[in-house]
Amino acid sequence: MTAARRGARPKPWASRTARAILARQHEGFGMDGNTGGTALTQKHRELIEAARAATAQAYARYSGFRVGAALLSEQGNVYTGCNVENVSYPVGVCAERNAIGAAVRAEGPGLRVAAVAVVAFNRRDEPSACSPCGECRQAIREFSGSAEVIYMGREGDMTVRTIAELLPDAFGSG
Repeated sequence: MTAARRGARPKPWASRTARAILARQHEGFGMDGNTGGTALTQKHRELIEAARAATAQAYARYSGFRVGAALLSEQGNVYTGCNVENVSYPVGVCAERNAIGAAVRAEGPGLRVAAVAVVAFNRRDEPSACSPCGECRQAIREFSGSAEVIYMGREGDMTVRTIAELLPDAFGSG
């Protein structure tokens, strides 16, 4: 039985192993082979760190899969969100959409998104590949047609894509 199921508070954000893996990716990681050499900027690293910190608040009682998102608005503000699960699966909300909600609440309907970072940890507190789901991609696209999306890819590398690359045939005018 996991600590979360026993009612104990989960670790602040992840295990020492997970911190080491993320630190290794941040230090000395300059180019992403999957994106044609997109460099991780200092702003990307700050968003990744904010997203990682948001995983501490995730309510992932059923899956144990904690996700954090950090959104950078074009005004230069950072907003975070975490996933919130529900026993009735469709009622749960993803971290990305929670971050968007926080941003809209703060900046209003004129919000424009510059970038979003997504970080996830599995039950063993290991970093996990996690790109935004289709609903979150469409939600990001609502507020920008060119936002950068930073997430861990299948190979464990931090991947940078534009929302247009992730959702080429999106609805709306974002």
